[in-house]
Amino acid sequence: MDAIHPHAAALIRKLESIAPLTLEEKAALLRLPLRLKTVPADQDIVCEGDTPSECCLIVEGFACRYNLTDEGKRQILSFHIGGDIPDLQSLHLKVMDHSLGTLVPSKLAFIQHEDLRSFVRSHPRLGDLFWRDTLIDAAVFRQWIVGLGRREARSRIAHLLCELLVRLRAVELVEDHAFNLPVTQAELGDALGISTVHVNRVLQELRSENLITLRGGMLRVLDWEGLQRAGEFDPTYLHLVKNEAL
Repeated sequence: MDAIHPHAAALIRKLESIAPLTLEEKAALLRLPLRLKTVPADQDIVCEGDTPSECCLIVEGFACRYNLTDEGKRQILSFHIGGDIPDLQSLHLKVMDHSLGTLVPSKLAFIQHEDLRSFVRSHPRLGDLFWRDTLIDAAVFRQWIVGLGRREARSRIAHLLCELLVRLRAVELVEDHAFNLPVTQAELGDALGISTVHVNRVLQELRSENLITLRGGMLRVLDWEGLQRAGEFDPTYLHLVKNEAL
């Protein structure tokens, strides 16, 4: 009998946020062959130029995709939470065109490409859900491009906070409009293309407007509708099964 891997529960929650799963599909996901590893903060999981033979499921923690310029400046391309497989594209693209790293100590589960290919062949509907997840990932990229190109700093930050709240809530990592935000102001700046000083100034503005509180890495949204307006945020692009108001 195949081993049961409870760490796949994070993946089940993620996939259930974008489509219903049958009991049989959940059971199949729990039998995915996984190799568990705990990785410290600020460590690369896979680097640009690598040719990986496995994909990484984030079980617990926080990670980011990023690229470096020739001068060593970092552009964070996306943030990733429990249930995400942020390097799923490595199943079909041989060479990594960006790096993936942890932001905090994280629990990761690795899936060999051959095992994942075999799994998708045996469970084509789940393969379709992995494809759907990559399409949603692309939709998030499009929103980030709009933010970097056309939104002011205040709107960029508010939009990102809204996005993280909705994504974390979908995988049951939000309690009473509050969630752990283990991202430094410098990392927010690297993601949003603004200076650390400007990030600090905008966060202070959002606090003074009673839209959020941020203490000890815990962010609480006090005025969801106000934060949505500040970020011009419409969650449609996340394509969640449940998109009800907070």
